Amino acid sequence: MKLKSPYLVKPHTRIRLHTLPTADTGPYQSEPSANAALVKHRADLARLQEVFYASSRKALLIVLEGMDTAGKDGTIRHIFSGVNPQGCNVSSFKVPTPLEASHDFLWRAHAAVPPRGMIGIFNRSHYEDVLAPRVHKNISRKTMETHLEDINEFEAMLTDNHVVILKFFLHISRDEQARRLQSRIDTPDKHWKLSEADIHERRYWPAYMDAYNRLLSTTSHKHAPWFIIPSDHKWYRNVAISAILVDVLEGLKLTYPTPTLDASTIKL
Repeated sequence: MKLKSPYLVKPHTRIRLHTLPTADTGPYQSEPSANAALVKHRADLARLQEVFYASSRKALLIVLEGMDTAGKDGTIRHIFSGVNPQGCNVSSFKVPTPLEASHDFLWRAHAAVPPRGMIGIFNRSHYEDVLAPRVHKNISRKTMETHLEDINEFEAMLTDNHVVILKFFLHISRDEQARRLQSRIDTPDKHWKLSEADIHERRYWPAYMDAYNRLLSTTSHKHAPWFIIPSDHKWYRNVAISAILVDVLEGLKLTYPTPTLDASTIKL
């Protein structure tokens, strides 16, 4: 894939998240201008997905990662609202069940990889089974490095089998996370979103940033790139990610399959 984005993590880049912007808005000066572009991107995605589904030559795996409140759910809702649900599937990865935990850490992720013709979205992903255990010191640094290499090989295997992989880290500041959590506290209709885990994990922010730095530095490759998306402004997050998706799908240059019937010979 030939990718052009200021947020692309090039292979072997040493990432330090504290040096990267969280509130960038790119070429957009306002939310209305970004939203107008997003409307066009949605229409483009709907058109491109139809050909993608019909051709069934490739699968698309979209990975969304980020701290709590970074906007993974919102990204899915705002970008994919015009996509045909028959050709798109969302998988959310939470704490492993006893069955999942009894298998290798990639087992549940592999089972959720989309087949050719489908778009699969991982709302959190196989990276969670390395990230949180390392932050809470349930695995050693050496084990984390081994698992990250396992992930590199896993994603290379998927690519060899016609899976296009795009990974997005939704980069928010700690202050922005505090504002979003406070909004949930202050708004009764958002209380259902609150969890003790959100508050508890916030205490480990520095450890998560260290783990993400290592993860992003070692698992971004040409065949499975990471993009670090400034996400303090939700409206810019949406248009930045949707622009990349449109660019990649157009770059695949897929076409409709050859018809099995000559429509001109059919008389009803």
